[in-house]
Amino acid sequence: MAIINTGLLTKGLRSEFFNRLSGVSTYFQDLSTRIPSNSDSETYKWLGSVPRMREWGTGRVARGVGTEAYSVENLKYESTLEVDRDEISDDKTGQIRIRIAELAERAATHKDYLIAQLLANGETAGFNSYDGVSFFHDSHVSGASGAQDNKLTAEALDPDNATADEFKISLKAAIGAMMAFKDDQSDPMSISATGLACVVPTSLYITALEAVSATVGSANVLQGAARIIAFPWLSDIRKWYLLKTDGVVRPFIFQDREPVEFTALTEDSDEGFRREKFLYGVRARYRLAYGYWQYAVRMQFVTPS
Repeated sequence: MAIINTGLLTKGLRSEFFNRLSGVSTYFQDLSTRIPSNSDSETYKWLGSVPRMREWGTGRVARGVGTEAYSVENLKYESTLEVDRDEISDDKTGQIRIRIAELAERAATHKDYLIAQLLANGETAGFNSYDGVSFFHDSHVSGASGAQDNKLTAEALDPDNATADEFKISLKAAIGAMMAFKDDQSDPMSISATGLACVVPTSLYITALEAVSATVGSANVLQGAARIIAFPWLSDIRKWYLLKTDGVVRPFIFQDREPVEFTALTEDSDEGFRREKFLYGVRARYRLAYGYWQYAVRMQFVTPS
């Protein structure tokens, strides 16, 4: 049986996949700090442990890394398409080629998806920050910081349909709280209100855009205060998240072990010969984990008391 070459049997398929992969807009690069990994797991002891400058006085005073630490194990991910040989022979419209492009898109946005899961589960027991409590918690304590809360609420007449004005009020509160957070030495974490991003469910996207956009006839002090990112994987329409993305350590850590690789098993493979099935798949090893909770605030709209 002759096989019509749709481009799926050429070496150009791999380059086409990676061209599509690199062309997809993603956000994880800005929301996380990339940490190269060369083992099955990495241990983080340095979060919150850098001392401030002090007067020399009688000499240097060395300070070790903090006692708070947690280990992050790398995970392996894959996605594989199985295509019947006859489908390739009959494919004259490029439909299978489109599926390969979609495979590249799914691989590219997977890290964004993982960050969305970390956000959505961040107040759940077991989804802990480096201080041993849930990432979003009303009583973070680290060293001399005192109790701190990054799990906030804001009132809305209809919590399921907050207005732009109500979003503005909640954004002001979130920025104020983040600016006041302290590290384990009781020093401010957020020195400036820069690099801010509001990560919202898609239903809040336009409302959030209105809140940080210019208004006609009156000043808007929040104009340009934060960029708006809509994550379709966030299902709770009452919750959104303020993140600071320009710190050396960001709200999340991208532990990068092995990058995405693409493999094709076609007519010369055992699967192709015995079952007449061609396989196209991606594989990677990495992990998304929590970084500084001080650079993240969860805001939830609630009914006025």
